[in-house]
Amino acid sequence: MASTSSSPEKRTIGTSERREQIIQRLRQQGSVQVNDLSTLFGVSTVTIRNDLAFLEKQGIAVRAYGGALICDGNAPATEPSVEDKSALNTGLKRGIALAAADMIKPGHRVILDSGTTTYEIARMMKQHQDVIVMTNGMNVANALLDAEGVELLMTGGHLRRQSQSFYGDQAEQSLQNYHFDILFLGVDAIDLERGVSTHNEDEARLNRRMCEVAERIIVVTDSSKFNRLSLHKIIDTQRIDMIITDEGIPVESLHGLQKSGIDVLLVK
Repeated sequence: MASTSSSPEKRTIGTSERREQIIQRLRQQGSVQVNDLSTLFGVSTVTIRNDLAFLEKQGIAVRAYGGALICDGNAPATEPSVEDKSALNTGLKRGIALAAADMIKPGHRVILDSGTTTYEIARMMKQHQDVIVMTNGMNVANALLDAEGVELLMTGGHLRRQSQSFYGDQAEQSLQNYHFDILFLGVDAIDLERGVSTHNEDEARLNRRMCEVAERIIVVTDSSKFNRLSLHKIIDTQRIDMIITDEGIPVESLHGLQKSGIDVLLVK
C-alpha cells in the first residue's frame, strides 16, 4: 500500500495580523505581488487586493500592476513589547503622567487606557480619594492596588500579552452602561491628517468605544509619537479635547493642533 504525505496546513490568521505581515514584507522588499500573497496566506486574490486597498488608504502603500509598492517613510513600525516601551522616554512619561494625575479630582470617573504612560498616571494616584477608575490594562490595574481611595473597575475580556491589555466583546460591553468624565488615551502614533492610531485592530475598536462614553478625551503621549502612523485608526485628531505631551513636539504639529482648537499642555 503506497503511503501518502500531505503538506502541513497553513495556520489561519486574522485580517489584522495578515496586514501587519504584508507591511513587514513591504518594508523588507519594497514591493509585494497579489498572487504571491494569496498563495502565502491561503486567501483569495480579492482578499489581498482589499488588504492593499486598505494600506493605500492609510498612506502605507501605493498599488501597482499586480501588487503594491511601499510609500517611503510612511510604513508603521512593528509593535514593541510593554517592557521595551517602558524603557523609552521614561522621564518624559512621568512628567506627562504627573500633569494628568493633577487633573483628576475627587468625584471624577476616569478611564485609563492600557499603556506605559497611563501606567505612570496610575502610579501617581496612591493619594487620590473618591475616584472611580476603569482600565483595560493589567499593569495599570496592578499599579492601583495600593490606591485605597480609588475604586477600580476592569473591563475584562481577552488578554493580549504583548501589551498587557484586555480586548474583545466583553471589554467593549463592559463600557456601555457607564459614563466617564475623562478618558486618558495612550497612543502608538498621531498624525494631524490621519488621526490617532494604534498597532492592534481589537484595541483600536475598544479605544473607539472608550471615546464614545467619555466626556473629555485627553491624549497622553510623548513627542516621539507625532508624525507617525500605525495600522489601525482610533479617532480623528479633531475629536481630541486635550493633548498632554512634552516640549519636543514638532512645531508644525503644535501649531496645527492649536489651530484646530485642541488644548495642548506641554511639560518639561
